Amino acid sequence: MAQVEKRGGLLRKSSASKKPLKEKVVLMYDEIFMTEDPSKCSPRFWEELFLMKVNLEYLEGKLESLDGEELMKIKDNINCLFQHCIQALGEEHPIRVVNALQTLCALIRGVHQKNKSTSGFDIINMLMGFDKAELCMKNLMESLDSLLCAEGSESLKSLCLKLLLCLVTVTDNISQNTILEYVMINSIFEAILQILSHPPSRREHGYDAVVLLALLVNYRKYEEMIQLLYEFKYMTIYAAQLRLGLEKPKNSSSALSDGTIIKCQCPDQIVVWSVNPYIVKLSIVDDEATLNGMGLVIAQALSEYNRQYKDKEEEHQSGFFSALTNMVGSMFIADAHEKISVQTNEAILLALYEAVHLNRNFITVLAQSHPEMGLVTTPVSPAPTTPVTPLGTTPPSSDDEHRLHSGKLCLIILTCIAEPMRHRKKAADKNLPCRPLVCAVLDLMVEFIVTHMMKEFPMDLYIRCIQVVHKLLCYQKKCRVRLHYTWRELWSALINLLKFLMSNETVLLAKHNIFTLALMIVNLFNMFITYGDTFLPTPSSYDELYYEIIRMHQSFDNLYSMVLRLSTNAGQWKEAASKVTHALVNIRAIINHFNPKIESYAAVNHISQLSEEQVLEVVRANYDTLTLKLQDGLDQYERYSEQHKEAAFFKELVRSISTNVRRNLAFHTLSQEVLLKEFSTIS
Repeated sequence: MAQVEKRGGLLRKSSASKKPLKEKVVLMYDEIFMTEDPSKCSPRFWEELFLMKVNLEYLEGKLESLDGEELMKIKDNINCLFQHCIQALGEEHPIRVVNALQTLCALIRGVHQKNKSTSGFDIINMLMGFDKAELCMKNLMESLDSLLCAEGSESLKSLCLKLLLCLVTVTDNISQNTILEYVMINSIFEAILQILSHPPSRREHGYDAVVLLALLVNYRKYEEMIQLLYEFKYMTIYAAQLRLGLEKPKNSSSALSDGTIIKCQCPDQIVVWSVNPYIVKLSIVDDEATLNGMGLVIAQALSEYNRQYKDKEEEHQSGFFSALTNMVGSMFIADAHEKISVQTNEAILLALYEAVHLNRNFITVLAQSHPEMGLVTTPVSPAPTTPVTPLGTTPPSSDDEHRLHSGKLCLIILTCIAEPMRHRKKAADKNLPCRPLVCAVLDLMVEFIVTHMMKEFPMDLYIRCIQVVHKLLCYQKKCRVRLHYTWRELWSALINLLKFLMSNETVLLAKHNIFTLALMIVNLFNMFITYGDTFLPTPSSYDELYYEIIRMHQSFDNLYSMVLRLSTNAGQWKEAASKVTHALVNIRAIINHFNPKIESYAAVNHISQLSEEQVLEVVRANYDTLTLKLQDGLDQYERYSEQHKEAAFFKELVRSISTNVRRNLAFHTLSQEVLLKEFSTIS
């Protein structure tokens, strides 16, 4: 008997004398791609189609192979297929539902791939038809919402989320994906929250749900006013229906119950003011189970990233020779390409950012421990030999710019956490064995400061790092919270950073204004000097601050000499250096006041080298005669603003995530074997 091979939707016998036989589903697809209605000759055509196993590759490839004119000739059949897919979502038999969802994925991807250069409204017309688009999408979103909220198959829920992710990411720039207007009108926000708040659903689908929510939040995020222009002949009424489900307003302006306003300035123009409802709804979520659920998904995904990094680090450092070379290499300024590189999960970082930035209640989640960590963070692969790439992740890269972007996103998140209004109120003292969240943030900032002094100096990240520390200090000062923290580690890190800037002055000044960073560091010390008595844990901590300044006086003296030299020259750094010169006034006053007294104490007592306690004794005895200048504005800072300063960064980030999600969906997550395993028979 001849061997049978299956390739590209064809059943091919090994005998060369026979023509290849096509699968029945492929034959049915071919009928759809004819100009005639396939159901004319086969009344049960659509019913039978959704019993056939979907051939995604063939269907998408067929759509992509047609040119624009050929595609328009079969528009009615494509519209009909799209509508029958939506109808099939209401069927009792789950196999029909699975096949309908799969077919919708193929249709949406295939048509968008073919029509990349055309407008979003052409896509809508090709898939559904302008006149039926509103009703089609309403029915589709309602069906998806019902499937996601039902107690039925987990595979169906998974595929619903995949379809939604497919719908959101078919364009690189999601804000140009006009089909998402229907996803705004017919919100699935509550369904996403239900998944996150229900432990079994969260374990299976939490990752996809969080990524989907993060992307939906970024749809037209920065557009306060959206102008849509259409030709008056046939688009005006459809445009109004498309966005609002209304006929064209007869008066000059109309306000709707959902707060959306449209104005007709001329017969062929409609201006729409709208707010992304997912932004509004996410900002007011206060349900503890939902917020904790979102936190658990994010925590698990980030823990997985840390585990991968640790494994990579151990692999990188294994062996005596490797350990030796790493030790020697660490003695020098590290090059960026020497850093260990692992796959970054930017989609989850974006989700964490949106939660922290938009929802003031989410900060409580960050301060809690999460014992439930057995979550499924990535889809289960149908083929064990092919590892699944989590949605929205970027493959390991040695690209310095990508690393900087990932680091920037992390520091932006910490900036939002550090905003004083985001802090939790201090709880009653219950002698808890754990430290406040702020200590962990400070530890992280200290670690960043001491580990990134390298040739490719990340100036922007250092500025953000120091800003985080400054905001935390402002909060401690404002609320007079005496934080028990090892402040000496921070002071030492800051001084070492100043030494690095001075040691590499020539190289760094060719690329950066290092005086901006130097000024911020000096003003952190000024914060401690001026207000330290309000937030340092004990009087001895304040004494230790002075001891550290005196002990490292040579570094401050060298900094003063450098900025004085540049501020007295008529160069480009004159003004910037002058600001640092003025900021050093109190630090220099402390050094000049205490050093002579310490030297005198040593001479009188015939001690060649004083101990720390002896120096502190001199400091405590001479506070009264120290004169300092009051410096204004030390506890003031510019509040974080995404709209004006970070919009371009986030637009590019979301574009990258959308591309990666689409790539991973296309190659890994739409195979039917796993999905149909639950439904091996039709009852």
